[in-house]
Amino acid sequence: MNFTPLNQNGLFEGFALITRSEKKVTAKGKDYLDLVLSDASGEISAKYWDYNEAAQGQFPAETLVKVRGTISQYNGADQFRVERIRLAAESDGVDIADFVRSAAYDGNYMYGQLTARVEAFADADLRRLVLHMLESNKENLLIWPAAFKLHHAVRGGLLLHTLSIVRLCEGVCRVYPFVDADLLIAGAILHDIAKLTEFVVGNAGIASGYTVEGNLIGHLVKGAMLIDEAAKALEIPPEKSMLLQHMVLSHHGEPDFGAAVRPAFLEAELLSELDLMDARVYQIAEAIAPLQAGAFSNRLWALENRKMYNHARGDMAKKVNLE
Repeated sequence: MNFTPLNQNGLFEGFALITRSEKKVTAKGKDYLDLVLSDASGEISAKYWDYNEAAQGQFPAETLVKVRGTISQYNGADQFRVERIRLAAESDGVDIADFVRSAAYDGNYMYGQLTARVEAFADADLRRLVLHMLESNKENLLIWPAAFKLHHAVRGGLLLHTLSIVRLCEGVCRVYPFVDADLLIAGAILHDIAKLTEFVVGNAGIASGYTVEGNLIGHLVKGAMLIDEAAKALEIPPEKSMLLQHMVLSHHGEPDFGAAVRPAFLEAELLSELDLMDARVYQIAEAIAPLQAGAFSNRLWALENRKMYNHARGDMAKKVNLE
């Protein structure tokens, strides 16, 4: 946490995002707030003792606050004791995006890159359909994460994951010119579009859980449903809609991993492989980035419980090239 020290007595002050807030009661019957405060550098557990909600107001999760207090050790971890707290004001000039882990690129930039690529489609039907679905969901797409916990679970992560796959698709199409580039890229852009309905996401752009629809239907089936609805409204030929729906339904590859069907044509197979590749590259990079040279990560559940080795030959500080 990037708090500013105010004096030699351990007093700190700064802005933070409340990522968890729960009012509790001490053994003596007094209210207090059990908080988690965060910024882009990390998070810290915090306590606000002698809390009086009627006099001091509410401090819900996903709000920016200015806090002052002291940092001490509790059970081997830092804990912030809040002495003063207030909601951040517009005059403070702070942006919520600066206090959460975010994609390396601005949401508007990534959105613009995708729409520019779609506008270049030779297939007018796919162009109309994909642009319609992007434009209809633009506000959420700019901030949405790609996951609750695993890969690209950051503000703007869904667009980062999508644009990364589109760039991989372009490379594949240069190597294999017989691939239908418009179809492959259309499927790549729409493959996770229903994650906009799968997660509970607030203004901070971080998923806090799954929606009822996300639990009961999931983003593969819901994504196919959304494509079907949009294609009918736009009078897109049914076969083109069906191809895209299949790509969405099959992009997890195997039923054991959530696919409704296995990929049944070339572009569907390529999308499944590229989706898996991008997710795994991101997870491995995240796991080894904080490690010293020669160290192994913890076991990664999403990678068959493997530990990953940091050989330190690459520069993990470099951004993914999305130009």
